[in-house]
Amino acid sequence: MKILVTGGAGFIGSAVVRLAVARGHAVVNVDALTYAGCLANVADVADNALYSFEQVDIRDRAALDAVMDTHQPDAIMHLAAESHVDRSIDGPGDFIETNITGTYNMLEAARAYWTAKGKPADFRFHHISTDEVYGSLGETGMFTEETSYDPRSPYSASKAASDHLVRAWHETYGLPVVLTNCSNNYGPYHFPEKLIPVVILNALAGKDIPVYGKGENVRDWLYVEDHADALLLVLEKGALGRSYNIGGENEARNIDLVTTICQILDDKRPKNTKYEDQITFVADRAGHDLRYAIDPGRIRDELGWRPSVTVEEGLEKTVQWYLDNEDWWRALQDRDGVGERLGVKG
Repeated sequence: MKILVTGGAGFIGSAVVRLAVARGHAVVNVDALTYAGCLANVADVADNALYSFEQVDIRDRAALDAVMDTHQPDAIMHLAAESHVDRSIDGPGDFIETNITGTYNMLEAARAYWTAKGKPADFRFHHISTDEVYGSLGETGMFTEETSYDPRSPYSASKAASDHLVRAWHETYGLPVVLTNCSNNYGPYHFPEKLIPVVILNALAGKDIPVYGKGENVRDWLYVEDHADALLLVLEKGALGRSYNIGGENEARNIDLVTTICQILDDKRPKNTKYEDQITFVADRAGHDLRYAIDPGRIRDELGWRPSVTVEEGLEKTVQWYLDNEDWWRALQDRDGVGERLGVKG
């Protein structure tokens, strides 16, 4: 299968690209290489005959049409998106343009291509989204595929809009789509502005480790390589027009997650004091959702998928990866926003 992957130089997209190539699929990586895109993420497959790269912005419809015509993909996996909640608070316009208008362009380019090919039955448009579209949970309950949308940030609102567009293009035009909504990802190549890499890198630098509010916000954590495996499974075997929630079955409070990382670093890179001493509680993010939790019953029951990595195993692997790949993260330290507190302009 030849798969066109948008956002394939990003965190989750690059995991999909690496796994797809390893499994023998041809992959066309379409990425604009904005601040979070990094070709080092796919360096392991860059010279593989199955891999090709196109630097294209999904807001450029003409360029998307040209890529489709040149590469003739069998399927599209649409991951390209602005994804940092804090950045969406400071500058929501980029999220509207990329996540909504960009997805519209992808759908129209895919529809034109699919129609010109005679509407092949095995073509797929896989839209990758987030559990944040469902809003916030209390202390109990879980998101299912039937949960009503209730986005609380410009980021989640833009992703909710893109999900609605994908469903509309399926119902109105018959475009063969599948959708997935995932919980919080972590693992190798995670851009150093999200919680887990911030904790690791600030700890190693001897800086304060910032924790929003009291650290009581709860997330379900999904190891990125498990997520890539699930995404390829849904692409190949998911039912048309159906959505699948992908979760790690690993709920944790932010403060417990941070403390665990500090303890792992105490063991792997010991120093005279405990890394936990660097934890500093800071003013909470605007509109910070209390808890997300995924019920992954549909993908488990229909497709037989379950995560293979526990949060304890995944955090240890992730910390070790950052310790072993200093050249990778140091090269990103000067990029826009890295190391700064974002999301405070609202």
